[in-house]
Amino acid sequence: RRPSTQRGRTAELTHQTAVLVGVSGVETLLTEAGMKQTEDTMEPSSAPAHRGHVLWQRVLLAVSLLTFWNLPTTTPLTTESVPINAAEGTDVLLLVYNVTQNIQGYGWFRGEKVENSQQIASYIVSSQANVPGPAYSGRETIYANGSLLFQNVFQNDTGYYTILVTTDKFISEAASGQLRVFPKLPTPIITSNNSNPLEHEDTVVLTCEPETQNTTYMWWINNQSLPDSTRLELSKDNRTLTLLHVTRNDTGPYVCETQNPVSAGRSDPFTLNVLCE
Repeated sequence: RRPSTQRGRTAELTHQTAVLVGVSGVETLLTEAGMKQTEDTMEPSSAPAHRGHVLWQRVLLAVSLLTFWNLPTTTPLTTESVPINAAEGTDVLLLVYNVTQNIQGYGWFRGEKVENSQQIASYIVSSQANVPGPAYSGRETIYANGSLLFQNVFQNDTGYYTILVTTDKFISEAASGQLRVFPKLPTPIITSNNSNPLEHEDTVVLTCEPETQNTTYMWWINNQSLPDSTRLELSKDNRTLTLLHVTRNDTGPYVCETQNPVSAGRSDPFTLNVLCE
């Protein structure tokens, strides 16, 4: 009665193969397994009894691998500020990428957390309406794609912003991005503690004005960068240049330059009147 049992197992495998054979990627393996099992039924009864189980393990492994390969992969939600560095008084767009389908609405919040007290506004897809929140300033608009338009930004708008996306199945996903706002720098000027220093005696301190945050200061003498000299000292922020025991060769002219991520400026030339003995 062993052959009939094997024929039953063969029929069972054939049925299972018919069910699974339509799955892309394992047709060949399943077909080969089915053919191998059919061949096994023709072997003498002395053939190893566990061979059919080994073939089924191979089939199940193939299906498991296929399931793993076909797991849904989603790209995480991200945001980007355009421009990355904004000048004060300009408009900024906080773009959203990788938004899923069937969106019910969006919400934008100040900070890196979703807190009701920090909600700027929400957007309802069905009505295409912006609903202001507690942190709304009157300068923000949410578009249908979830992006946030920020008009006339100020320096105190600098910080993190978070978007909350909710689907029609009430599944939510959040992402945070940073907005950086910098001032447009004014034309700098050079001030001096002594415009008529005495040669070999006086020390002169030149200062690049005004002082602004997140600003890089640079100095030029005779249209060249500062030379290496033990008589020239720069402050930690480079805003102040000290000339020790000035000589007639230190008359200049001097120019200071200021830079930040959105603007730059150069002062007018400044010349010292070094008095010689």
